[in-house]
Amino acid sequence: MPGPRSTPENLEVLFEDNHLIVVNKKAGDLAQGDKTGDAPLSEVVKAYLKVKYDKPGAVFLGVVHRLDRPTTGALIFARTSKALSRLNAMFAGTEVQKTYWAVTQNPPPQAQGRLEHWLSRNSKQNKSYAMPGPGPDRKRAALSYRYLKKLQRYHLLEIRLETGRHHQIRAQLAAIGCPIKGDLKYGAARSNPDGSIHLHARHLEFVHPVRKTPVQLTAPLPPDPVWDACLD
Repeated sequence: MPGPRSTPENLEVLFEDNHLIVVNKKAGDLAQGDKTGDAPLSEVVKAYLKVKYDKPGAVFLGVVHRLDRPTTGALIFARTSKALSRLNAMFAGTEVQKTYWAVTQNPPPQAQGRLEHWLSRNSKQNKSYAMPGPGPDRKRAALSYRYLKKLQRYHLLEIRLETGRHHQIRAQLAAIGCPIKGDLKYGAARSNPDGSIHLHARHLEFVHPVRKTPVQLTAPLPPDPVWDACLD
């Protein structure tokens, strides 16, 4: 996938302490290694930490959650095993509030609402299909959305996830006729030149797993005219 990938030198760090590091993922970054063999963002972060703290030997880094490769935004990694186990438990529950921004081709049927589907994943296609009811190998997916702004040719939505499923936001928005800009896989009219889609993990709110202090983070939007228009 083309587009600027993260390197140890250009890594955009949103939060860092002894237990956690949160970065602003670029489109094209792999959150974790896959069959492509491309270096994942976790390895880039390890290299950054190794140089910054002059660490001998291997650097510990735990992958807590993932963002799709063409998606951008806030991504948490754990720097200690204690933080990793606690963050895993927090993500398994509802203790981490994740808010996304999505630019869609069409407006949603209502200015705000809640979507609940049952997702069926096709591994060969690397795609999920949003179904109206339960069935074999389907997982419940729920989110709420709010219409934020009409752009010149598109629409800006804010999404709050209740569950974390494979391609959940992409599949659920497509199911209501609102494919995300650039997301050919889920019905967009055309791709983005850099291979991204206009889905961004905008806000994270959680209680620090070790220090027990509140953490609120906002990930700056990628440099792009459509994203720029969202802030005008």
